[in-house]
Amino acid sequence: MESLLKNPVYNALLTKDAAFALGTEGIKYFDEAVSPFAGFSEDYKDGFNELHDVLPPQRKILYASRNQIVEPKGWQIAVQIKGLQFIFRKKSMDEEFTMTPVLLQQKDVEQMINLAMLTKPGPFASRTIEFGHYYGIFENDQLVAMTGQRLHVADFTEVSAVCTHPDHLGKGYAATLLRHQLTLILNQGQTPFLHVREDNYRAIALYERLGFVVNGNMNFYFMKRI
Repeated sequence: MESLLKNPVYNALLTKDAAFALGTEGIKYFDEAVSPFAGFSEDYKDGFNELHDVLPPQRKILYASRNQIVEPKGWQIAVQIKGLQFIFRKKSMDEEFTMTPVLLQQKDVEQMINLAMLTKPGPFASRTIEFGHYYGIFENDQLVAMTGQRLHVADFTEVSAVCTHPDHLGKGYAATLLRHQLTLILNQGQTPFLHVREDNYRAIALYERLGFVVNGNMNFYFMKRI
């Protein structure tokens, strides 16, 4: 089943995130307000052409692949990020929580978007919260840290939006939120995984300390239909 994580976006839209799926039999994508991710089978050579036919001009997408790609015809690559995919190998979390994360709700979306824009853990839009299980920590009614779930690929659930306001680093908020999120996912009978920039050494050290191991590389291409 881990082979599904080689193409996590497409396989999520075929399985546990199928309710979000837009597109055709050959290509799948999310509403941009949920996520910019789009994908297709690795052996479908006409994927970008079909996406180009279906999506409107200027539509931005995020494409994830183990492979390096060249800029497809009709698309402009704005940013390429070299990342790593991690998978959680432990079966339980035995750490005690020193603070209780708060379940985030629709009223918190503006603060969630602002925190994501500041810390840049990945794209976060007005409907991203619909992936579910977003939790945060507040100080003086300000959201200062959060985590949540994003892609749900069969028996695997992605931890996402791991971020802490720069004024509140070093307080253990990210570790607390991650432990809480991992417990939620494991209790659902799922295996946690996540993605991180390959040069985000601070985050990687935390993930490895908690029990994540590298499951492969993952390239992220932010691109626009032209």
